Amino acid sequence: MTSTPHHPIAVIGAGLSGLMLARVLHVNGIDSTVFDLDASAQARPQGGMLDIHAETGQAALRAAQLHEEFLTKVHHGGEALRILDRRARVLRDEADDGSGDRPEIDRGDLRNLLFGSLPDGTVRWNTKVTAARPLGDGRHEVMLADGGTFTTDLLIGADGAWSRIRPLLSDAVPAYAGISFVELDLLDAETRHPAAAQLLGGGMFFALGDDKGFLGHREPDGSLHVYTALRAPEDWVATLDFTNVPAVKSALLKQFSDWAPELQRLITDADGAPVPRLIHALPLGHRWARVPGVTLLGDAAHLMSPFAGEGANLALIDGADLGRCLAEHSGNIEAALSAYEATLFLRSEETARESAEGLEIIFNERAPQPLLDMFASFDAQMA
Repeated sequence: MTSTPHHPIAVIGAGLSGLMLARVLHVNGIDSTVFDLDASAQARPQGGMLDIHAETGQAALRAAQLHEEFLTKVHHGGEALRILDRRARVLRDEADDGSGDRPEIDRGDLRNLLFGSLPDGTVRWNTKVTAARPLGDGRHEVMLADGGTFTTDLLIGADGAWSRIRPLLSDAVPAYAGISFVELDLLDAETRHPAAAQLLGGGMFFALGDDKGFLGHREPDGSLHVYTALRAPEDWVATLDFTNVPAVKSALLKQFSDWAPELQRLITDADGAPVPRLIHALPLGHRWARVPGVTLLGDAAHLMSPFAGEGANLALIDGADLGRCLAEHSGNIEAALSAYEATLFLRSEETARESAEGLEIIFNERAPQPLLDMFASFDAQMA
C-alpha cells in the first residue's frame, strides 16, 4: 500500500507571491514545495508590464537577494506617462528621465527570475489542487484533480482570485467591480503601427472620458499592450463572441463611436484575438480569524482592482514577509502566521481602499480631469 506524500510546507500557486515565498524561504535555508496547475513556467502568457515600487516589490526582491538581477531586466523608459482625453489631446506628458523609483518589468520576466532562483524540483507543474481539508493540529490534506492527495504541516494559498484554499479561512468571494476590459495588442508597433506608437509614447498611457477609456503600455519587445475599459454590466462581455474577432471589434467601436479616429484605430488595427478581462475584488478589509496551519498570499488574500498599481507589489511583499516571519519564528508556525497576518491585514486594507478610489477617479464622467488633478496634487506635495 502506497503512503500519502507529505510536504512540510506546501504553497499552492506558482505566481509572484508563491514563488517569492519559496525563494525567501530558500534564502533562509527552509525547503518548500510549490504546486501549480500550469504544464510549465512558459505554458501561457503572463500579462503586461508591472511597475515595481521601492517600499514593497523592490523591498521583497532585496529580501530574496534578487534586486540587482531585477535591475538588469527593467524596461528603461517605461516610467513615462501620457494622459489624453477622448479627442486624443495630450493633457499630461511625463518623460522617463531615469530618476523614478518605480521601474517597469515584464511580468513574465519577473516570474522567470523568481522561478529560476529556486532549486530544481521546488515547483511541481501540472498539479491542479481542487480542495483541502483540515486534519487537526494545523495539518491539512490537499486533493488533486488527478485523484491524488498529499498532506502538509503548513498550507499556503497563493492561488489567485478563485483560490481553492481561501474557503478554509473565509466565506468571502470576489465580486464584479463594475469594470470590463478587453485586451488588445499591436505588434511591432514602430514598423507596423507607427501612428499608434507615437500616440502611446514610451510608457503608460491613459485616454479617458465618460466612464470609459483606453489604458495601454509600450512593451520591451516593441509591441503596444492596450485595454479598452468601460463601466458595463457583468454579463456584457458574455454577449460578445470572442471567436469572431471582427464582431468583437465592431462591438468595441460602438462603445467608442464618438472618440478620436486615432484612438478608434487602436481597436481596428489590433493584431490577434481580443481577450476579455472582468475586474473583480474581494470585500474591502477582507480578513479572517487565525486558523491553525493555513494562510493566504496575494490575490487569494486581498484581490482588488488594479487602479492603485499595487497588486503585483503586494504579492511580492506578502511572499517576502511570510518567508521572513517563518524564518524568524523557526519551529513556531502559529507565531509566524500571526505576525504575518497582522501586517498583511493592515497593508492590504489601506491599499484596497486606494484601489477602489482609483477606480472612481479613472472611470468618471469628468475624466480625465480627476486623474489630472490627482497627479497635480502629487506634484504639489513634491514641490
